[in-house]
Amino acid sequence: NAEPFQVTVREDNCIIVSLEASDVVSSSSVYVVKIAGESKNYFFQFEEFNSTLPAPVVFSAKYHGLYYIVTLLVVNSNMVSKPSRSITVLTKPLPVSSVSIYDYKPSPETGVLFEIQYPEKYNVFTRVNISYWEGKDYRTMLYKDFFKGKTVFNHWLPGICYSNITFQLVSEATFNKSTLVEYSGVQHEPKQHRTVPYPPRNISIQIVPINRNNWEEHSGNFAEESFMGPQEIIRKEKLSPFSNQPPKIPSANTSSAWPDYRSNSTQYETTSQPYWWSNEAESSEGEEEFVNAVSSDYKPNDVNTPGKLTPEPPSFVPVQMVVTWLPPKPPTAFDGFHISIEREENSTDFLTVSEDTHKFVAELKEPGKYKLCVTTFSSSGSCEVRGSQSAKTLSFYISPTGEWIEELTEKPQHVTVTVLSSTTALTSWTASQESGNNSTIVSVVSLTCQKQKESQRLEKHYCTEVNSSSSLIENLVPGAQYQVVVYLRKGPLVGPPSDPVTFSIVPTGIKDLTLYPLGPTAVVLSWNRPFLGVFRKYVVEMFYFNPSTMTSEWTTYYEIAATVSLTASVRITNLLPAWYYNFRVTMVTWGDPELSCCDSSTISFIT
Repeated sequence: NAEPFQVTVREDNCIIVSLEASDVVSSSSVYVVKIAGESKNYFFQFEEFNSTLPAPVVFSAKYHGLYYIVTLLVVNSNMVSKPSRSITVLTKPLPVSSVSIYDYKPSPETGVLFEIQYPEKYNVFTRVNISYWEGKDYRTMLYKDFFKGKTVFNHWLPGICYSNITFQLVSEATFNKSTLVEYSGVQHEPKQHRTVPYPPRNISIQIVPINRNNWEEHSGNFAEESFMGPQEIIRKEKLSPFSNQPPKIPSANTSSAWPDYRSNSTQYETTSQPYWWSNEAESSEGEEEFVNAVSSDYKPNDVNTPGKLTPEPPSFVPVQMVVTWLPPKPPTAFDGFHISIEREENSTDFLTVSEDTHKFVAELKEPGKYKLCVTTFSSSGSCEVRGSQSAKTLSFYISPTGEWIEELTEKPQHVTVTVLSSTTALTSWTASQESGNNSTIVSVVSLTCQKQKESQRLEKHYCTEVNSSSSLIENLVPGAQYQVVVYLRKGPLVGPPSDPVTFSIVPTGIKDLTLYPLGPTAVVLSWNRPFLGVFRKYVVEMFYFNPSTMTSEWTTYYEIAATVSLTASVRITNLLPAWYYNFRVTMVTWGDPELSCCDSSTISFIT
């Protein structure tokens, strides 16, 4: 029952082998240590000893995370070695040096991309131990699917702050039905990461007209969590949430007016109208002339002189916007919602409400085009605050008369283009009955214009995108290729684009093809082209009986790149004397597929 020889692994990756008293068989024997595990075996002999045990054998292992088999050999006087006993040890792998954590773009709510760096030479491991705090719960797991130091982790919860994230390389070995496991240390800086929360669901909007005469009475009828609660937060962040313009109130030297903003109370505080307000509005024409009389010593720069007190009637009656939504799908950790209201693309207000609020009521004081976005945010824990992706941006328009025009979500279907002539085409599409009263925008752009050098450009009208409300497309150029996209429009709101449709106009071909003979073996071809037309090249072909092949067929003789010149010519040589030829010149377009015209532009000649 005595202890066998001892084998330990130090922090510097050295294997220490110590001989124990129970290992000594006879004083005449020699004790040798055999260490196996690397590409070759190593042998070390203990020093000779009498009464005291020899010093330990020290072996500097090259590999980290590799298992070594240490065997004690006893050599007797007859030089016969006998294995006494064996011990398996596992060295510790080198630690991870740096860690990077990124969002997994296909699913940032539940997935992250881990990228770790570690010494690769002489470092052996089988799995990676990942430890972290999930909120207030400690988690750890072994992961082996790392490829070149990267792996995707796709089981986290949305909106949770994951802190103190550490990585350890793990080496495992099985020997004689026993398993050895060694973990590397932690030398990298612990990381933290917050997953993206899911966005709110079922966001809807409703516009309600405000009756100004009963506004004071109605303003207290909204539940605190739906109207007064969010409005408190609005008031803290920005005095005027929905308009950069101050409210229109009478410019008198008194403070009596209807306030547009909340005070610290839970109801709107209003003051009664000043005594002169109603009387002035109902004053007679003569009284107005008396009030408006200007003194002879009046100076425009005199700010102390009171002007006319009668306010202009408001051109726009404010409306009430009611926004409702449902919380994000579980399980999502979130602490509230961000509300973004953008007006006319130049004024944006950001508001924050608590996680228990699912309704928001606000007053819109100006007409125009608005964009509303509601997102979820998560802020608890030590991680950075993160907001959800925008589930849906709602666009709507409030007209000066208070009319509410909802966002257009339908795109035109089955868009077709019918070519009527070489310069006109007609666009048609289908839409639902609900959008039958909407106007449309037909957007046309030339696909061939950019393929030509600017100095050689034969068309200019549709080189940039041209929008029109008419379904009839005019000013087209023969030989050009165009792309058409159709949008539905209601007021200033424009819906999503239709699928693009491409169509081409067939070129008109050349004219005035003329042949000039230059003797028995050569001719000159000359021709004109129409002023209006786009093409890539001329193709000159000829047809004759070839005596070497005993066949007759059209063969391409020459290709000429398009130019702005209206005339062109080519010299054809090496003809056979007293031979019958046909010559043809066609125009080929830039389009895909190419179009050409025309096979009828031919001329015959006998040399």
